[in-house]
Amino acid sequence: MFDDAKKKWEGIFTDESKILLSPSHLAVCVASLQDIKLFNNNLDVVDDAFEYLMSKAQKGEKGQYFTPRYVIDMCVKMMNPTTKDKIIDTACGSSGFTVHSIFKVWKDIRRGKGLPEGDGFTAAERIPEETNFVRDNVFAIDFDEKTVRVARTLNLIAGDGQTNVLHLNTLDYSRWGETTKQEDWIDTYNEGFKKLKKLQPAGVKDYSQFQFDLVMANPPFAGDIKENTIISHYELGKNSAGKWQNKVGRDVLFIERNLNFLKPGGRMAIVLPQGRFNNSSDKYIREFIAERCRILAVVGLHGNVFKPHTGTKTSVLFVQKWDDELCPKKEDYPIFFATMQKPSKDNSGEKIYVKDPITGENVLDRHGHLIVDHDLYSHDGLTPDGIAEAFIEFAKKEGLSFFQ
Repeated sequence: MFDDAKKKWEGIFTDESKILLSPSHLAVCVASLQDIKLFNNNLDVVDDAFEYLMSKAQKGEKGQYFTPRYVIDMCVKMMNPTTKDKIIDTACGSSGFTVHSIFKVWKDIRRGKGLPEGDGFTAAERIPEETNFVRDNVFAIDFDEKTVRVARTLNLIAGDGQTNVLHLNTLDYSRWGETTKQEDWIDTYNEGFKKLKKLQPAGVKDYSQFQFDLVMANPPFAGDIKENTIISHYELGKNSAGKWQNKVGRDVLFIERNLNFLKPGGRMAIVLPQGRFNNSSDKYIREFIAERCRILAVVGLHGNVFKPHTGTKTSVLFVQKWDDELCPKKEDYPIFFATMQKPSKDNSGEKIYVKDPITGENVLDRHGHLIVDHDLYSHDGLTPDGIAEAFIEFAKKEGLSFFQ
C-alpha cells in the first residue's frame, strides 16, 4: 500500500522512503490509529500529529507556531474567499488557511447548485467545480520541506490541491531561479510552479510580484534576517531614516512580500506580534502599510492563543490594497478594531471548551466534537455571534468590495 501511495502521490514521500517498523510495531500503530476519524471538519487530530512531527526545538528556533483552527476560521470568514479568488499562504505550515478557504468556497459552490453542503474532509467524490477551484486557484509556500510534505498531504486529503504546495523560501525570491533548476525539485514541484509563474504581472519575470486576490499567513516571528542579499530587495530593509539595516525581523519582510503578492484591490490577513502595532520604532512600518492599503481591521488575540509554544501577544491585521475600482484611495476612513475577550486556552496552553451552563457537560457540535470556547465567531449557531460577524456587518455597511 505504501509503495502504491508513493507512486500515486509524488512529493509526499521520497522514492527511497520505507516503513522501518517491524510487523509487530506496525500492528501497534494501526491498532491506535484505526479508531481515529480523519474525515469531516474537525482537524484537531491532524493538528496534534503535525505538532508532534515538527519538534518543538525546530519550531521555536524558526518561530513556526501553529495557528489554531479557530483563528484561521475567523480570518476566512472576514476575508470571504470566493470561487473567483486566487489565494495563497506564503508561510503555510500545515496549510490551514488554504484548506479552510477551500472548505468555505466548496460550501458556496454546493449551495449554489442546490446540493447538501457536505463536510470538509470527506471520502465523498468531489464535483468538477470543486476540484477545478483547488487545482487552479489555491497555492501555498513554505521553506521547511518536512512542513511542505504535511501540507501537501492535507491538501491531498482535502481535494488533491497538493500540486500547488511548493517548497520555496518566500522571502529569498532572488534565488528561486537556482532552486527551481534542481532536478529533484522539478520532479515534485514544477507543475505547481508553472501555474504560479502565470500569476506574475505582465513584464515581471523575477518573482518579485504576483496577482493574487487574497493572501493569508502567519509568518514566523523568531529570528532576524541578516543576509544583505535578501534585505536589499525590500523597502522595509531600510530604517525610518532610509538607511539599510543589518538585520530585519522576519515578519516585517513578510508584510512587504505579501503585499507584493497581491494585485490592486487584493486583500490580506496576517498575524503579527503586537509590538508592530504599538512600538514607536515601528511607526515607519505602519506608514508603509497605510500608504499602500486600506487598513480594514485589527483583531487583538488573547495572550494564551499560541501557548504552550509562546506567550507572544499577537494581533491579526486585515488590509485591502488601494485600487481605483475595488478600493478607491481615501485619506479618512473607519477601521474595525476588536479584542478577543475569551482566552480559548488556559495558561498552560490546554484548550478550554464550551460547557452547558445548566449541566456543566461539554457541548458538542453536529459532528460530535468539542467546541473551543472563544468569541471570534459563532460556531454553527451553537455559540453567540463574535468578532467575525461584527466585522461582516461593518464591511457591508462600508460597502467593502468583497462583501457586496
